[in-house]
Amino acid sequence: MNPVVKNVLVFIGAVAVGMIVNMGIIILSPNLIPIPEGINPADPESLKAGMSIMKPINFLMPFLAHALGTLSGAWFAGKFAAAGNMKLAIGIGFFFLIGGIAAVIQLGAPMWFNATDLLLAYIPCAWIGGKLGIGSKNID
Repeated sequence: MNPVVKNVLVFIGAVAVGMIVNMGIIILSPNLIPIPEGINPADPESLKAGMSIMKPINFLMPFLAHALGTLSGAWFAGKFAAAGNMKLAIGIGFFFLIGGIAAVIQLGAPMWFNATDLLLAYIPCAWIGGKLGIGSKNID
């Protein structure tokens, strides 16, 4: 297969993997850490309005969803890319970072969470995921 075509398909697959992991954690999170009464996590307006009553623990699962979603997508990119594995993995990090920035603008979470999330969940996890994916290429 043409390496460019393969990398495009790998990028799309990596985004899908990352989104599945992210959404899986978000869907499971209320079962692990209850959301305060009156907040509907499926409604962005309700979520935005409820930010002020959330405790720091309520931000743990969204952070993990963002970090592990990015890490898993970057791992996939590092593992399966035809060439430029780390570049593709970091590209996944930037793709999810754009989503993180959009969430910061839309939801208005506390600044400490926004800073932690944007600085630690995306590019660093993409780098780690890419390294893990590249390292697992020969372990088949």
